[in-house]
Amino acid sequence: VQLQASGGGLAQAGGSLRLSCAASGRSATAVNAMAWYRQAPGKERDEVARINFTGDKTYEDSVKGRFTISRDSARRTVYLQMNDLKPEDTGTYYCYYLNRAGLKYWGKGTLVTVSS
Repeated sequence: VQLQASGGGLAQAGGSLRLSCAASGRSATAVNAMAWYRQAPGKERDEVARINFTGDKTYEDSVKGRFTISRDSARRTVYLQMNDLKPEDTGTYYCYYLNRAGLKYWGKGTLVTVSS
């Protein structure tokens, strides 16, 4: 599975960005879950939002009410709509794919910078 992420960039506090991650490859239809992780400078990579194959969604507490994860199954794409951005949202965002065999895949990160 190959993951192509896009949509990062610079935003002001209170602004919005939308990240996209398109999955391709032979196993791209056998998805268990897709997620977005964030890694701030000097910190570990943490899960921000996840959507599983049933459509259930989970969010990290600090982004609840501001971020929305969604998917377009036909396009094998997952999105992360980020509203009311805060400087602490700054980091590199990674797309994550878990297939039903338990194999994990990571996309290249996309940088999000939020200025105050």
